[in-house]
Amino acid sequence: QRQRVPVELVHSIIRTESNYDAWAISPKGAMGLMQLMPITAKQYNVMNVFDPRQNIEGGVKYLVDLIKLYDGDTKHVLAAYNAGQEAIKRYGGIPPYQETKNYIRKVMETYPKSKISTRTKIYAFYDENGKYVLTDNKALWEKNKKRSKR
Repeated sequence: QRQRVPVELVHSIIRTESNYDAWAISPKGAMGLMQLMPITAKQYNVMNVFDPRQNIEGGVKYLVDLIKLYDGDTKHVLAAYNAGQEAIKRYGGIPPYQETKNYIRKVMETYPKSKISTRTKIYAFYDENGKYVLTDNKALWEKNKKRSKR
């Protein structure tokens, strides 16, 4: 939440990467809940990849950088997370790897949004007393939106 990455996306990645096994190690050497490669863990100051808090914080910081790099395009962010940024560069987009295609499909089964936003959407309306209200609560805005334009 601190990094403003959608929680459902983080859960979907963890489920797909390690199925919530904090001790998971892939054949390629990725480790922990978010399956961080050693170089990525080091880059994001993760001292113990098997510590769930450190692993998730490092993985989410990496996701934030990928979201910025790929302008929030979910498929490109996921492809880079799975196959690496170099593969995206080499192929000019999502690489043709079956593993990466399956990974994107699996994550997007539970996070089906085409764009990832790290910004909180702010809604504005006037309350019944004429007071201007700013909120991130869409339900509250929906209830009062008829007064949003004055």
